[in-house]
Amino acid sequence: MNENENKQQGQLQIELPQDVAQGEYANFAIITHSSSDFVVDFARVLPGVPKAQVKSRVILAPEHAKRLLGALQENIVRYEREFGPIQIPNKESRTIAPFNVGKGEA
Repeated sequence: MNENENKQQGQLQIELPQDVAQGEYANFAIITHSSSDFVVDFARVLPGVPKAQVKSRVILAPEHAKRLLGALQENIVRYEREFGPIQIPNKESRTIAPFNVGKGEA
């Protein structure tokens, strides 16, 4: 299929550069917003390290943030249908990170 045929069918081609394809692991996200943007900072929190490091920042228009929310909800439903419910600990035993940062030891 040539480029003109792709445009006619409304298909979007997406390029995934090699350095981006590796991805960044994040286990913590901070979301802020203004009247015109949502900012999502993805960070990595490690045991014994008192400072989380932001690995990626994504800035979205409010409309795209809402579309992302819908896409995440749809994909979580599909995931749970295939693999079972995702368990989230209750609020009393949950820490903000997946482990207690203050108790890291070497």
